[in-house]
Amino acid sequence: MKSIVIDQPGSVRIQEVEMPKPGKGEALLRILYGGICGSDLGTYRGTFAYVSYPRVPGHEFSAEIVEIEPNDRNLEKGMVVTCNPYFNCGTCYPCRKGHVNCCTTNQTMGVQREGAFSEYITMPIERIYDGKGLPAVTLALIEPFCISYHGVSRANVEKGDRVLVIGAGTIGAFAAIAAKQTGAKVYMSDIAREKLEYAKRFGIDGVLLNDSPAHFEEQVQQITDGGGFDVVIEAVGLPGTFQNSIDAAAFGGRVVLIGVGKSNLDFNFTMIQKKELNVFGSRNALKKDFEELIEIVRSGKINIEQVVTNTYKMQDAPKAFEDFDKNAASMLKVMLEF
Repeated sequence: MKSIVIDQPGSVRIQEVEMPKPGKGEALLRILYGGICGSDLGTYRGTFAYVSYPRVPGHEFSAEIVEIEPNDRNLEKGMVVTCNPYFNCGTCYPCRKGHVNCCTTNQTMGVQREGAFSEYITMPIERIYDGKGLPAVTLALIEPFCISYHGVSRANVEKGDRVLVIGAGTIGAFAAIAAKQTGAKVYMSDIAREKLEYAKRFGIDGVLLNDSPAHFEEQVQQITDGGGFDVVIEAVGLPGTFQNSIDAAAFGGRVVLIGVGKSNLDFNFTMIQKKELNVFGSRNALKKDFEELIEIVRSGKINIEQVVTNTYKMQDAPKAFEDFDKNAASMLKVMLEF
């Protein structure tokens, strides 16, 4: 079968590999669609904190079950599914406490272990979720939506809250969509005008162009009448956007960090004490996030396919990564069709 591999930063190729064989408790899946995540792009660029090379990327995907043993999840051959790609150890302290998304030795597909960007993969049955009839392209978007949904839930966003999402990429877009479902007033910020224009179709209440610290602060003050945002969700992973989050948060506000970066920040941490901020990290997602979102999307309340801006055939993966790298300001979710 064919598989996509990133040998080193800037190098993507299609390779021929052996077909996988499912072991006990595993299913054989035929990949249908895969989304190129910001972490996959970071792997391509050499900027992602957790990855090692060479690596088969990909952890956002939908698939058809080709082979599966009898199971208690009512999963059968021919079903179109999606999967939880975060492999936890089950024995560390957070795992024993039920915080499996925070496993101290977590291995995410496409990062610390081989990813889903192959024609076929094997998957533990317990990590497979029935797609409940949703289209394959929609199911490939459930995982990134889960990342954002989990982050929004960490902040306990409520009706009437003023929410700022910093970063208008896929995770930021999904965070804005999730926050809007609570009845909050939601704004998005980014350095790219094109992404902010695209973000307006998600039903948000407004945008802030983050073209300079002074202009950013001016817009925050104007929108919030000087009070700041009740919730700020950081979905970039840069020192500057973390600082933006602290600055834009209201006194007594909540800050959620979803973005992942490699750089350090020198900042006045006393602002956290002065504002009495609640600062939350948000990592991965939980089984309940996947199951809840599949039902929410099935209800027809949300059209998550609107985040897809570009689709490539699997064999064109090298071009997809190259294009995404060069045009990240105008490309949101890039999808590979297998």
